[in-house]
Amino acid sequence: MSGRVTAVSSNGEYSFTKPNRDSVRLLTGLGVEGDVHAGVTVKHRSRLAQDPTQPNLRQVHLIHQELFAEVGQEGFEVAPGELGENITTGGIDLLGLPVGTLLRIGDSAVLEVTGLRNPCLQIDNFRNGLLKQVVGRDEAGNVLRKAGIMTIVREGGVVRPGDTIETELPSGPHRPLDRV
Repeated sequence: MSGRVTAVSSNGEYSFTKPNRDSVRLLTGLGVEGDVHAGVTVKHRSRLAQDPTQPNLRQVHLIHQELFAEVGQEGFEVAPGELGENITTGGIDLLGLPVGTLLRIGDSAVLEVTGLRNPCLQIDNFRNGLLKQVVGRDEAGNVLRKAGIMTIVREGGVVRPGDTIETELPSGPHRPLDRV
């Protein structure tokens, strides 16, 4: 399975949205250079309050641009970076990837998928009612999270819009994504 990068975004300050950039530099074991969520240990405010020594499994956030088209059909206009993601993708089923999948992006960057983003009420503060579009339930009543995936940086490199993304599935039994 392959796809492409459609936008890259970062922000050095805590803010729900992240401005688009011409490129971002991924730093091995840290995240996006200059981004507020980069680091070895957790940076997300709610996780800092729980235990600031937890490993940062949310170094780089990816969202599929197809989600923007889906919520657009329900009247919500959303652009890349506005939901806080670092990398917006196209043509790849991010939510269908198992834990441990490697994403090879551009010339040298490699991300490892750790889990699903757990959408929070900030999404409704951004666009009232949008949270119900990115969190729902399937026929069996299981929670469906559609606001992207979280990754860690295995190999650094520069990522730009237009870069290709190649997936490498883990060996052995595949574990489905869960929130991190």
